[in-house]
Amino acid sequence: MITEAAFQQTVIDLARWTGWRIFHPRTVHTAQGNHLTAFYGDAGFPDLVLVHRNRGVIFAELKSERGRLTNDQTLWGEYLKAAGVEYHVWRPDDIETVKDRLRQTND
Repeated sequence: MITEAAFQQTVIDLARWTGWRIFHPRTVHTAQGNHLTAFYGDAGFPDLVLVHRNRGVIFAELKSERGRLTNDQTLWGEYLKAAGVEYHVWRPDDIETVKDRLRQTND
């Protein structure tokens, strides 16, 4: 089973290979074993924001096959979709869909 971190790196590599600009808020691990992501605003923001001159803007939440969305992540997705933004929850089994979308043009 592929981990969320490994899947994320695969999506990032595919996005770079197909010419997307990438934003990912990185989590740091403290000496005490805590996970922290520095941000200001509401929790649950998607893992990746991908921008391409000809292919649009994508907000993507990445999960392992069994990973669950938090309530905050679900709320971000609902807000983004209601605002007309392209938003996806992608899992490793979606890799062909991811590849197709990253190659698709919005001309």
